[in-house]
Amino acid sequence: MKRPSIYLASTSPRRQELLHQLGVEFEVLRLREASGRDRDVDEVARDGEPASHYVERIARTKAQVGWQRMKSRRLPERPVLGADTEVVRDGVVFGKPEDDDDAIRMLSALSGRTHQVLTAVALRFGDRTEVEVSASDVTFTKISAAEIKRYVALGECADKAGAYAIQGRAAAFITRVDGSYSGVMGLPLAETATLLRRLGFPVI
Repeated sequence: MKRPSIYLASTSPRRQELLHQLGVEFEVLRLREASGRDRDVDEVARDGEPASHYVERIARTKAQVGWQRMKSRRLPERPVLGADTEVVRDGVVFGKPEDDDDAIRMLSALSGRTHQVLTAVALRFGDRTEVEVSASDVTFTKISAAEIKRYVALGECADKAGAYAIQGRAAAFITRVDGSYSGVMGLPLAETATLLRRLGFPVI
């Protein structure tokens, strides 16, 4: 059986690594994300929007924008995958830190607490867009202010939801994960495989 071949509407190295693990061939569709330009996806939560609705909406939008990009470039028609990951504590969404001070604020708020990581995966093919959402509980040990500053200084927290990467040095802070490890990384593999099968592209 030929392996599934898709477009990935994300430049995330983590998502690319996870798709390789799943045996899915892909090409990256770059979306406009740079500051100072019109972004393809406005990743801002609406007033009162539940976190689960927010991540699903953003993932769905990324898949749809990627599909439009594929069409405009007259690329071969393949499924387009979009995803969004957010860290949530007490109903508050922790996005990507704006700077080191913001990263320190986030990690201090997560220290010694359990928070939730939501990752939505959307797959667009033809007129169909299918979505799955993975929810995982992640528990942090108590982290000292000095440890947080040293971690932030490593630069690992940049461009990471909640200011940490579970696959990196932040693993030293995590005492428990209830849910999907790959989902916390940024692409839940079981849910991704389910979407591919649902649209007629079995992984195994």
